[in-house]
Amino acid sequence: MSGEDTDKQAIISVRNVRHSYREGDGIKEVLHGVSLDFYAGEIVIIMGPSGSGKSTLLKLIGAQLTLQEGDVRVGEHELKGANADDLMRIRRDLGFIFQTHHLLDSISVLQNVELPLAFDDTATREVAKERALEALKTVGIDAQAHKKPSHLSGGQRQRVAIARALIRRPKIVLADEPTASLDQKSGREVVEIIRKMAKELGVTVVLVTHDNRILDIADRIVSLVDGRLQEGQM
Repeated sequence: MSGEDTDKQAIISVRNVRHSYREGDGIKEVLHGVSLDFYAGEIVIIMGPSGSGKSTLLKLIGAQLTLQEGDVRVGEHELKGANADDLMRIRRDLGFIFQTHHLLDSISVLQNVELPLAFDDTATREVAKERALEALKTVGIDAQAHKKPSHLSGGQRQRVAIARALIRRPKIVLADEPTASLDQKSGREVVEIIRKMAKELGVTVVLVTHDNRILDIADRIVSLVDGRLQEGQM
């Protein structure tokens, strides 16, 4: 989805984004004027060598880093000039899946999935439980709802993390190396769930990976090399 989609409204729009980090006594620029659009319901995989800027781009889209130069629009929200409260609201509308699951072993799987709704005044405890069970069922792990995460396999824990990302029913999910710690079988199961999430729920997935085994789920593969964009269509 590239040139032929210019008449469509992008759900994420990145324009001329540059980003730098302080490195020693100098400044290292990791993104060099990146421009890119993402559309509803598509899976876009961002690849590139270590240090190419792919995780930085994902964090900028996810309002986890301050935008230095350029423009990023996520849904109806412009990130440029957004204050801390605005950024928090934007993050709450997104789903995040990380390489490490960030699950709490002291509480159950169900309670872990409910956590994003803990500070949502519109979700009662009953609603939170119902939506958590629905999300767990979507990823095929509702039978494990009352276990502790430490009793699950790595692939099962990543399914829980995906369920947690879905509980707010986001239109956009950002995934950072979701299969990096998994064996081939578990990694394949997880990406098939991500594919299902995109195609059945209409979720836009932006996924950063080094894993060549999962490229077949992508609608598009975008490569970042030294902070510059290279794009190919599958």
